[in-house]
Amino acid sequence: MCEGALKHSLADIAIAVTGIAGPSGGSAEKPVGLVYIGIARKDGGSEIFRHVFAGDRGSVRQQTVEAALNHLMDIIS
Repeated sequence: MCEGALKHSLADIAIAVTGIAGPSGGSAEKPVGLVYIGIARKDGGSEIFRHVFAGDRGSVRQQTVEAALNHLMDIIS
């Protein structure tokens, strides 16, 4: 997703997230709280981060945003 977003924009960096925030939809293989964060850079580099967050839907979403921003800061600094 992030590579597609980057390809179709003028951005230098794109971020995409996907996952299961809950409260339902989880399974043994893909539990509620499972989130993937992808970051792609125009220079060709990309990274994917896997997280399993705890809490309710709002908490999982908040933790996802914070993690995505932290990964972005790590990459650009």
